[in-house]
Amino acid sequence: MKGILAVNHFLNNRKFNTLHRHLLESAEKCGVGLEIKTNLELALEMTKADFVLFWDKDINLAARLEMSGLPVFNSAKSIDLCDDKAKTYLALNGIVKQPKTLIAPKTYFKADFTRFVDGAVNILGLPLVFKECFGSFGEQVYLCKSKADILTHITEKPFILQEFIADSAGRDIRIEVVGGKIAAAVRRENKNDFRANVTNGGHMAPYTPTDSEKETAICACNALGLTFGGVDILAGGFLCEVNSNAHIINIMNCTGTDIAPLIFEEIRSRL
Repeated sequence: MKGILAVNHFLNNRKFNTLHRHLLESAEKCGVGLEIKTNLELALEMTKADFVLFWDKDINLAARLEMSGLPVFNSAKSIDLCDDKAKTYLALNGIVKQPKTLIAPKTYFKADFTRFVDGAVNILGLPLVFKECFGSFGEQVYLCKSKADILTHITEKPFILQEFIADSAGRDIRIEVVGGKIAAAVRRENKNDFRANVTNGGHMAPYTPTDSEKETAICACNALGLTFGGVDILAGGFLCEVNSNAHIINIMNCTGTDIAPLIFEEIRSRL
């Protein structure tokens, strides 16, 4: 079985290179011939393989590869639903428990959102969480304590406003799911930030999820069509977000569970 590891040409640093090298080494141990290709390279060529492990968010490229007949994991549709926080909320609305969420109206340039912000505060209360629809590692996510605070973060980029789950400030659960099964879980905590992300200074410890948390994680991944994914759950069982290509090195170092071979085994079973 031969595959392509699709990565972003412009994310070339130690964090990502370590992950990509681990995936290549894991594939070799699993008897999978995996070749790394960047999205820039793939944009300029037609390629052949048994599958593509798409560790990027270049959704248009993923869709083009699928149209050429290549099985892509995760699929372009699944990556798209996870990459856009508004789409994630809509896709999972009524399926799993989520914080109350308002999606900002579309604008084509920086505009006056005062009326929307006034209404959002009346519905969600303060403080509330401002999230740009596109972002990773907790970036472009802010805890806003006033209307003025919200307005300072608004640009022409799409965003959502969410109810702040105070009981989960600086704490969440990350659950890795592969093939509809729980693979590993950690509890993350950051005493200096309302975001629990390790990238922002948080720490993690091995965790045994409750049956309810397991159900939420599996239901979310199934609804989004994910072959594998990382699901973040807040206190009270509220789903925070779903990652189509979560960074698996930290959770491996914490729990001893390597997600990579589980992904290759699942891909093999689907081909």
